Amino acid sequence: MPAPHTAPRSGTWIEIEGTRCYAVPAEGGSGPGLLVLDGVGGLDAATQAWCDRFAGDGYDVLAATAATPVDPVLAALRSRAAPGAGLAVVATGAAADVAAWLGAGGAVAAVVVHGLTPGLPAALARCACPCAVQLAAPDLEGGAALSAVRGLLGTLPRLRLYEYPGCGTRFFQRGDAAFEPHAASLAHTRTLGTVRPAIGPHYDLARLLYEHLRYEFVTHDPDATMGTMVEAPYVNHVPTMTGGVGHDMLKRFYKYHFIPKIPQERRSIYLSETIGPDTVVLEFVTTFTHDVEIDYMLPGIAPTGKEVRIPTVLIAKFHGDKLYNEHIYWDQASVLAQLGLIDPKGLPMAGVAEALKMLDQSRPANELMANWKESEGKPI
Repeated sequence: MPAPHTAPRSGTWIEIEGTRCYAVPAEGGSGPGLLVLDGVGGLDAATQAWCDRFAGDGYDVLAATAATPVDPVLAALRSRAAPGAGLAVVATGAAADVAAWLGAGGAVAAVVVHGLTPGLPAALARCACPCAVQLAAPDLEGGAALSAVRGLLGTLPRLRLYEYPGCGTRFFQRGDAAFEPHAASLAHTRTLGTVRPAIGPHYDLARLLYEHLRYEFVTHDPDATMGTMVEAPYVNHVPTMTGGVGHDMLKRFYKYHFIPKIPQERRSIYLSETIGPDTVVLEFVTTFTHDVEIDYMLPGIAPTGKEVRIPTVLIAKFHGDKLYNEHIYWDQASVLAQLGLIDPKGLPMAGVAEALKMLDQSRPANELMANWKESEGKPI
């Protein structure tokens, strides 16, 4: 399982209307206000860790149980958040309909709920702000509330419904027995996709990623590269499983096995850029001369001096304004074929033609499909 995004943050306990609430300031100073209404865990350690993560994304977080009077909690949150900043609410379990009614009343600018309550559909129907409902397996067993929420999807374009049929109720909270890291990561991105456009904070993720890449490939500075990342990042070059998990392992990788082993003759043509609430996906074709043993791509293979062109996809996920992880994909079989290390004859694989096709869509397609000729002239 990946390392945590950052070292645990330190929240504080404050008393509101005779009940304890958990407060965490935004990473790097004040930010928009995020109310967490906990109707499941009672502000236990897993809920606190969840709040810490939101604080790392730039939110001033105040968490209360579903039994706490909501008006004084909102007032306390407004006093803690950045002046003039918007507010949003994320709720679990029994607090779901309370959160939706806050949206319906205009008290918050975005609503995300994990779980169903009988009153949730009626509240959502009156909610004018962006809303997301995220449901685990126990919520998907049927019932009138589920049918009613699904029925709203066709009439409320601001509403999103996300289902996680293989997950337990608190799959999204690290430290809970039901925690599922991959579904939790997706749910967190979807939460930010609802909250961030409404209240911020707004980060130029593409600029931050290109700055990170410049330190790698232009200035060749491992210290500056690590400075763009969270305290415990990870990187995985998927075909060769090279990279690192955590600061020390990753810096060792960058300093001794990545930056010094970048080919001198290397250039990239970017084909597409997709930006999400916490993710940037780059698609590009890289051309390089195999003039050095490339530890991260071709470990143990002496330089051949041959040119390689390869389509590549980089998926970068951020935590706040810091890079958390990178997944980098390419077709290793194509690389090996271009270097003469494997013979592609008779195999369903292509060499440099992969890259050329990406750069020119008019080039021939389906040439590896022997059966393609069988459909020629058949009715379409």
